[in-house]
Amino acid sequence: MKKVAIIMGSDSDMPILRKTKRTLDEFGVVCETHVYSAHRTPDEASSFARSAAANGFGVIIAAAGMAAHLAGAIAANTILPVIGIPCSSNNSEGIDALLSTVQMPSGIPVATVAINGGVNAALLAVQILALGDETLARKLAEKRESDRAKVLAKDAEVEQKINE
Repeated sequence: MKKVAIIMGSDSDMPILRKTKRTLDEFGVVCETHVYSAHRTPDEASSFARSAAANGFGVIIAAAGMAAHLAGAIAANTILPVIGIPCSSNNSEGIDALLSTVQMPSGIPVATVAINGGVNAALLAVQILALGDETLARKLAEKRESDRAKVLAKDAEVEQKINE
């Protein structure tokens, strides 16, 4: 199975990416985590992206706040799918990062999840890998069914409370 790279622009993004890693772990997806900045370590970020496919990665998740150029800088240096997580900051609650991540030029796509959407980034990465892995596809289907059952149980609980 291909690995997933989790790249954060700063260790301040760690709380979001812990959820990403935890979700990948639940599916048995091996991941590797690094801190690279599009602005402060551009050579290292570029080098990682250029060699990611050869190093066994299938998807790269890149999280950054504020200017949030990391996902785009990574995507510019690989043909692997890149998922951007815009992270909130004190400046504008992550709207700046969302706009930076989602506004990629034609030809360099970055899939973008919600602000601080670490879990969805992991799930999207698993979905991408599951295209070639029946075990992962089955695990995804089981998770969806489990999530469905939890919502229906809450529905029954609420319905009972209201109708008392």
